Amino acid sequence: MALQRRWISFAAAAGVAVSLLPSSAKAAAGGVSFWLPGIFGSLAATPTVPGWAYASIYLHLQANAGATQNFVTSGGGRGSVVTGLSAHGDALALAVIYTSPTPVLGGQAAFSIITAPGNVGVGIDATLTGPRGNAISGTAIDNRTTLSDVFYQGSLKWNQGVHNEMVYIVGNIPSGTYDPSRLANLNLGFVAYDVGAGYTYLDPKAGHEFSIVGGLTYSLENPFLQYQNGIDFHVDWAASQFISKNVQIGVAGYFLQQITDDSGPGAKLGGFRGRAIGLGPQIGFIISMSKEYQGYLNIKGYKDLEVENRASTWSTWVTFVVSPAPPEPAAKPITRKY
Repeated sequence: MALQRRWISFAAAAGVAVSLLPSSAKAAAGGVSFWLPGIFGSLAATPTVPGWAYASIYLHLQANAGATQNFVTSGGGRGSVVTGLSAHGDALALAVIYTSPTPVLGGQAAFSIITAPGNVGVGIDATLTGPRGNAISGTAIDNRTTLSDVFYQGSLKWNQGVHNEMVYIVGNIPSGTYDPSRLANLNLGFVAYDVGAGYTYLDPKAGHEFSIVGGLTYSLENPFLQYQNGIDFHVDWAASQFISKNVQIGVAGYFLQQITDDSGPGAKLGGFRGRAIGLGPQIGFIISMSKEYQGYLNIKGYKDLEVENRASTWSTWVTFVVSPAPPEPAAKPITRKY
Protein backbone atom coordinates (compact mmCIF):
# COMPACT_ATOMS: atom_id res chain seq x y z
CA MET A 1 0.00 0.00 0.00
CA ALA A 2 2.90 2.38 0.71
CA LEU A 3 4.24 1.75 -2.80
CA GLN A 4 0.79 2.34 -4.28
CA ARG A 5 0.43 5.66 -2.46
CA ARG A 6 3.90 6.71 -3.64
CA TRP A 7 2.79 6.24 -7.24
CA ILE A 8 -0.65 7.79 -7.09
CA SER A 9 -0.57 10.74 -4.71
CA PHE A 10 -0.07 13.30 -7.49
CA ALA A 11 -1.46 11.66 -10.58
CA ALA A 12 -4.93 11.70 -9.06
CA ALA A 13 -4.59 15.36 -8.09
CA ALA A 14 -3.70 16.19 -11.70
CA GLY A 15 -7.29 15.51 -12.70
CA VAL A 16 -8.79 18.38 -10.69
CA ALA A 17 -8.35 21.11 -13.29
CA VAL A 18 -11.46 21.22 -15.45
CA SER A 19 -13.03 23.07 -18.37
CA LEU A 20 -10.20 25.42 -19.29
CA LEU A 21 -10.91 25.76 -22.98
CA PRO A 22 -9.38 28.78 -24.71
CA SER A 23 -11.74 29.21 -27.66
CA SER A 24 -14.15 31.66 -29.23
CA ALA A 25 -17.04 30.40 -27.13
CA LYS A 26 -16.96 27.57 -24.62
CA ALA A 27 -20.31 26.28 -25.73
CA ALA A 28 -21.88 24.08 -28.35
CA ALA A 29 -22.62 27.46 -29.89
CA GLY A 30 -18.95 27.68 -30.85
CA GLY A 31 -18.71 23.99 -31.60
CA VAL A 32 -17.19 23.25 -28.19
CA SER A 33 -18.62 22.16 -24.84
CA PHE A 34 -18.27 23.23 -21.19
CA TRP A 35 -16.49 19.93 -20.57
CA LEU A 36 -13.01 19.85 -22.07
CA PRO A 37 -12.38 16.21 -23.13
CA GLY A 38 -9.26 14.73 -21.59
CA ILE A 39 -9.52 16.43 -18.20
CA PHE A 40 -9.41 13.12 -16.33
CA GLY A 41 -6.53 10.74 -17.01
CA SER A 42 -4.53 8.00 -15.35
CA LEU A 43 -5.20 7.21 -11.69
CA ALA A 44 -8.24 9.50 -11.65
CA ALA A 45 -10.16 7.47 -9.05
CA THR A 46 -7.31 6.57 -6.69
CA PRO A 47 -7.37 8.09 -3.17
CA THR A 48 -4.52 10.47 -2.32
CA VAL A 49 -2.56 11.50 0.76
CA PRO A 50 -4.73 13.83 2.93
CA GLY A 51 -3.79 17.50 3.19
CA TRP A 52 -3.30 20.49 0.91
CA ALA A 53 -2.02 20.15 -2.65
CA TYR A 54 -1.25 22.71 -5.36
CA ALA A 55 -1.46 22.13 -9.09
CA SER A 56 -0.56 24.08 -12.21
CA ILE A 57 -1.58 22.94 -15.67
CA TYR A 58 -0.29 24.61 -18.82
CA LEU A 59 -2.67 23.94 -21.72
CA HIS A 60 -2.08 24.76 -25.37
CA LEU A 61 -5.04 24.16 -27.67
CA GLN A 62 -5.49 24.60 -31.41
CA ALA A 63 -8.97 24.37 -32.97
CA ASN A 64 -9.87 24.52 -36.66
CA ALA A 65 -13.03 24.06 -38.71
CA GLY A 66 -13.35 24.12 -42.49
CA ALA A 67 -15.11 26.86 -44.40
CA THR A 68 -18.09 24.57 -44.96
CA GLN A 69 -18.83 24.18 -41.23
CA ASN A 70 -21.21 26.61 -39.49
CA PHE A 71 -21.03 27.83 -35.87
CA VAL A 72 -22.87 30.29 -33.64
CA THR A 73 -20.66 32.90 -31.97
CA SER A 74 -21.09 35.99 -29.81
CA GLY A 75 -19.10 38.40 -31.99
CA GLY A 76 -21.32 40.43 -34.34
CA GLY A 77 -24.51 40.03 -32.35
CA ARG A 78 -26.62 37.51 -30.49
CA GLY A 79 -26.33 34.09 -32.04
CA SER A 80 -24.53 35.21 -35.22
CA VAL A 81 -23.98 32.30 -37.62
CA VAL A 82 -20.56 32.11 -39.25
CA THR A 83 -18.86 29.63 -41.53
CA GLY A 84 -15.31 28.54 -40.82
CA LEU A 85 -13.61 29.03 -37.47
CA SER A 86 -10.06 28.80 -36.16
CA ALA A 87 -8.83 29.38 -32.62
CA HIS A 88 -5.74 28.91 -30.51
CA GLY A 89 -5.19 29.39 -26.83
CA ASP A 90 -2.67 29.15 -24.03
CA ALA A 91 -3.90 28.94 -20.45
CA LEU A 92 -2.24 28.31 -17.09
CA ALA A 93 -4.67 26.65 -14.70
CA LEU A 94 -3.91 27.18 -11.02
CA ALA A 95 -5.58 24.85 -8.55
CA VAL A 96 -5.74 24.45 -4.77
CA ILE A 97 -6.88 21.03 -3.52
CA TYR A 98 -7.79 19.92 -0.02
CA THR A 99 -8.15 16.22 0.78
CA SER A 100 -9.84 15.46 4.10
CA PRO A 101 -8.32 12.95 6.53
CA THR A 102 -11.82 12.25 7.91
CA PRO A 103 -13.75 9.51 6.05
CA VAL A 104 -17.06 10.49 4.44
CA LEU A 105 -19.49 7.65 3.64
CA GLY A 106 -16.53 5.32 3.99
CA GLY A 107 -14.57 7.19 1.32
CA GLN A 108 -12.08 10.01 0.95
CA ALA A 109 -13.49 13.51 0.31
CA ALA A 110 -11.63 16.23 -1.60
CA PHE A 111 -12.45 19.75 -2.80
CA SER A 112 -10.70 21.88 -5.42
CA ILE A 113 -10.78 25.48 -6.65
CA ILE A 114 -9.34 26.29 -10.10
CA THR A 115 -8.93 29.39 -12.27
CA ALA A 116 -6.79 30.18 -15.30
CA PRO A 117 -5.33 33.31 -16.89
CA GLY A 118 -4.63 32.89 -20.58
CA ASN A 119 -4.43 34.23 -24.11
CA VAL A 120 -7.01 33.43 -26.81
CA GLY A 121 -6.90 34.10 -30.54
CA VAL A 122 -9.90 33.57 -32.85
CA GLY A 123 -10.54 33.97 -36.57
CA ILE A 124 -13.76 33.47 -38.56
CA ASP A 125 -14.66 33.61 -42.26
CA ALA A 126 -17.77 34.86 -44.08
CA THR A 127 -20.55 35.58 -41.60
CA LEU A 128 -23.74 34.14 -43.05
CA THR A 129 -26.54 35.69 -40.97
CA GLY A 130 -26.73 38.26 -38.21
CA PRO A 131 -28.95 38.20 -35.11
CA ARG A 132 -32.00 39.38 -37.09
CA GLY A 133 -31.33 37.42 -40.26
CA ASN A 134 -29.37 40.22 -41.98
CA ALA A 135 -26.70 38.97 -44.36
CA ILE A 136 -23.12 39.88 -43.40
CA SER A 137 -19.90 38.91 -45.14
CA GLY A 138 -16.18 39.24 -44.49
CA THR A 139 -13.65 38.03 -41.95
CA ALA A 140 -12.96 38.85 -38.29
CA ILE A 141 -9.96 38.28 -36.04
CA ASP A 142 -9.75 38.77 -32.28
CA ASN A 143 -6.98 38.23 -29.72
CA ARG A 144 -7.33 38.68 -25.99
CA THR A 145 -5.49 38.03 -22.72
CA THR A 146 -8.06 37.43 -19.99
CA LEU A 147 -9.17 35.24 -17.07
CA SER A 148 -11.33 32.12 -17.03
CA ASP A 149 -14.24 31.42 -14.72
CA VAL A 150 -13.59 30.01 -11.27
CA PHE A 151 -14.19 26.26 -11.27
CA TYR A 152 -14.86 24.03 -8.28
CA GLN A 153 -14.85 20.26 -7.89
CA GLY A 154 -15.91 17.96 -5.09
CA SER A 155 -15.18 14.23 -5.09
CA LEU A 156 -15.45 11.06 -3.03
CA LYS A 157 -13.08 8.13 -3.59
CA TRP A 158 -12.96 4.56 -2.28
CA ASN A 159 -10.24 1.90 -2.38
CA GLN A 160 -10.49 -1.91 -2.17
CA GLY A 161 -7.08 -3.35 -3.01
CA VAL A 162 -6.46 -2.90 -6.75
CA HIS A 163 -9.95 -1.44 -7.29
CA ASN A 164 -10.73 2.27 -6.85
CA GLU A 165 -14.03 4.11 -7.36
CA MET A 166 -14.96 7.80 -7.49
CA VAL A 167 -17.96 10.13 -7.79
CA TYR A 168 -17.59 13.86 -8.48
CA ILE A 169 -19.38 17.12 -9.20
CA VAL A 170 -17.92 20.11 -11.09
CA GLY A 171 -19.31 23.59 -11.62
CA ASN A 172 -18.26 27.13 -12.45
CA ILE A 173 -18.63 30.59 -10.94
CA PRO A 174 -18.56 33.34 -13.61
CA SER A 175 -15.56 35.62 -13.16
CA GLY A 176 -17.23 38.53 -14.95
CA THR A 177 -14.67 38.73 -17.78
CA TYR A 178 -17.05 37.48 -20.51
CA ASP A 179 -17.50 40.11 -23.21
CA PRO A 180 -20.36 39.42 -25.68
CA SER A 181 -18.87 41.93 -28.15
CA ARG A 182 -15.64 39.91 -28.44
CA LEU A 183 -14.97 36.70 -30.32
CA ALA A 184 -12.18 35.70 -27.92
CA ASN A 185 -13.42 34.71 -24.47
CA LEU A 186 -11.85 32.43 -21.89
CA ASN A 187 -14.90 33.00 -19.69
CA LEU A 188 -18.03 30.93 -20.39
CA GLY A 189 -20.77 33.53 -20.09
CA PHE A 190 -23.07 30.98 -18.44
CA VAL A 191 -23.19 28.52 -15.54
CA ALA A 192 -22.85 24.75 -16.02
CA TYR A 193 -22.68 21.62 -13.88
CA ASP A 194 -21.09 18.24 -14.49
CA VAL A 195 -21.56 15.05 -12.45
CA GLY A 196 -20.06 11.62 -12.97
CA ALA A 197 -18.25 8.57 -11.67
CA GLY A 198 -14.97 6.83 -12.33
CA TYR A 199 -12.97 3.65 -11.81
CA THR A 200 -9.24 2.93 -11.63
CA TYR A 201 -7.56 -0.46 -11.66
CA LEU A 202 -4.04 -0.28 -10.21
CA ASP A 203 -1.78 -3.26 -9.56
CA PRO A 204 1.23 -1.84 -7.66
CA LYS A 205 3.26 -5.03 -8.01
CA ALA A 206 2.93 -5.33 -11.79
CA GLY A 207 2.63 -1.57 -12.40
CA HIS A 208 -0.51 -1.96 -14.54
CA GLU A 209 -3.05 0.86 -14.46
CA PHE A 210 -6.34 1.64 -16.26
CA SER A 211 -8.78 4.46 -15.51
CA ILE A 212 -12.15 5.45 -16.94
CA VAL A 213 -14.41 8.37 -15.94
CA GLY A 214 -17.86 9.15 -17.36
CA GLY A 215 -20.16 12.09 -16.74
CA LEU A 216 -23.05 14.30 -17.86
CA THR A 217 -22.93 18.08 -18.38
CA TYR A 218 -25.96 20.38 -17.97
CA SER A 219 -25.62 24.04 -18.95
CA LEU A 220 -27.85 27.00 -18.16
CA GLU A 221 -28.70 29.48 -20.92
CA ASN A 222 -26.09 31.99 -22.05
CA PRO A 223 -28.12 35.24 -21.61
CA PHE A 224 -25.91 37.15 -24.06
CA LEU A 225 -26.44 34.67 -26.91
CA GLN A 226 -29.87 33.47 -25.73
CA TYR A 227 -28.43 30.02 -26.34
CA GLN A 228 -28.59 26.92 -24.15
CA ASN A 229 -26.33 23.94 -24.79
CA GLY A 230 -27.78 20.45 -24.87
CA ILE A 231 -26.71 17.78 -22.36
CA ASP A 232 -23.30 16.21 -23.05
CA PHE A 233 -22.24 12.65 -22.22
CA HIS A 234 -18.47 12.17 -22.00
CA VAL A 235 -15.94 9.45 -21.20
CA ASP A 236 -12.24 10.00 -20.46
CA TRP A 237 -9.95 6.97 -20.24
CA ALA A 238 -6.25 6.22 -19.84
CA ALA A 239 -3.96 3.22 -19.56
CA SER A 240 -0.36 3.27 -18.35
CA GLN A 241 2.52 1.11 -17.25
CA PHE A 242 4.89 2.06 -14.44
CA ILE A 243 8.33 1.18 -15.81
CA SER A 244 9.76 2.12 -12.42
CA LYS A 245 8.33 3.39 -9.13
CA ASN A 246 8.79 6.98 -10.39
CA VAL A 247 8.02 6.81 -14.13
CA GLN A 248 4.86 5.87 -16.06
CA ILE A 249 4.13 5.79 -19.80
CA GLY A 250 0.85 5.16 -21.58
CA VAL A 251 -2.00 6.37 -23.78
CA ALA A 252 -5.15 8.36 -23.08
CA GLY A 253 -8.34 9.10 -24.96
CA TYR A 254 -11.84 10.54 -24.80
CA PHE A 255 -15.33 10.29 -26.25
CA LEU A 256 -17.94 13.06 -26.11
CA GLN A 257 -21.49 12.90 -27.47
CA GLN A 258 -24.18 15.54 -27.08
CA ILE A 259 -27.41 13.68 -26.29
CA THR A 260 -30.02 16.50 -26.35
CA ASP A 261 -30.50 19.43 -28.73
CA ASP A 262 -29.27 22.99 -28.21
CA SER A 263 -32.16 25.39 -27.59
CA GLY A 264 -33.14 29.04 -27.20
CA PRO A 265 -33.74 31.93 -29.65
CA GLY A 266 -30.02 32.01 -30.50
CA ALA A 267 -29.88 28.34 -31.53
CA LYS A 268 -30.13 29.13 -35.25
CA LEU A 269 -28.46 25.89 -36.34
CA GLY A 270 -31.08 23.61 -34.78
CA GLY A 271 -30.06 20.74 -32.50
CA PHE A 272 -26.36 21.05 -33.46
CA ARG A 273 -25.39 17.91 -31.51
CA GLY A 274 -21.63 17.57 -31.20
CA ARG A 275 -19.35 14.53 -31.08
CA ALA A 276 -15.61 14.13 -30.53
CA ILE A 277 -13.25 11.14 -30.29
CA GLY A 278 -9.59 11.73 -29.41
CA LEU A 279 -6.40 9.85 -28.56
CA GLY A 280 -2.83 10.63 -27.51
CA PRO A 281 0.31 9.62 -25.54
CA GLN A 282 1.32 10.47 -21.99
CA ILE A 283 4.34 10.22 -19.67
CA GLY A 284 4.55 10.94 -15.93
CA PHE A 285 7.32 11.41 -13.35
CA ILE A 286 7.20 11.40 -9.54
CA ILE A 287 9.78 13.76 -8.06
CA SER A 288 10.98 13.57 -4.44
CA MET A 289 11.09 17.08 -2.93
CA SER A 290 11.30 16.55 0.84
CA LYS A 291 10.07 14.25 3.58
CA GLU A 292 6.78 16.16 3.66
CA TYR A 293 6.15 16.85 -0.05
CA GLN A 294 6.72 15.37 -3.46
CA GLY A 295 6.04 16.51 -7.01
CA TYR A 296 4.32 14.94 -9.99
CA LEU A 297 5.01 16.00 -13.59
CA ASN A 298 2.75 14.74 -16.37
CA ILE A 299 2.93 15.54 -20.09
CA LYS A 300 0.22 14.40 -22.48
CA GLY A 301 -1.29 15.34 -25.83
CA TYR A 302 -4.56 14.66 -27.65
CA LYS A 303 -5.63 14.78 -31.30
CA ASP A 304 -9.23 14.56 -32.46
CA LEU A 305 -9.74 11.47 -34.63
CA GLU A 306 -13.39 12.25 -35.39
CA VAL A 307 -15.59 15.31 -34.82
CA GLU A 308 -19.15 16.29 -35.67
CA ASN A 309 -20.55 19.84 -35.22
CA ARG A 310 -17.34 20.78 -33.41
CA ALA A 311 -14.03 22.32 -34.37
CA SER A 312 -11.24 19.75 -34.77
CA THR A 313 -8.66 20.19 -32.00
CA TRP A 314 -5.26 19.08 -30.81
CA SER A 315 -3.98 19.93 -27.37
CA THR A 316 -0.88 19.67 -25.19
CA TRP A 317 -1.08 19.44 -21.39
CA VAL A 318 1.82 19.94 -18.94
CA THR A 319 0.79 19.30 -15.33
CA PHE A 320 2.86 19.82 -12.19
CA VAL A 321 1.42 19.03 -8.75
CA VAL A 322 2.91 19.47 -5.29
CA SER A 323 1.23 17.25 -2.69
CA PRO A 324 1.92 15.66 0.71
CA ALA A 325 4.32 12.73 0.46
CA PRO A 326 3.09 9.32 1.61
CA PRO A 327 4.38 8.30 5.03
CA GLU A 328 7.40 6.04 5.08
CA PRO A 329 6.66 2.48 6.17
CA ALA A 330 7.41 1.82 9.84
CA ALA A 331 10.66 0.01 10.49
CA LYS A 332 10.27 -3.60 11.50
CA PRO A 333 11.37 -4.35 15.10
CA ILE A 334 14.60 -6.27 15.52
CA THR A 335 14.10 -9.64 17.11
CA ARG A 336 16.82 -11.86 18.52
CA LYS A 337 16.82 -15.56 18.95
CA TYR A 338 18.79 -17.18 21.73
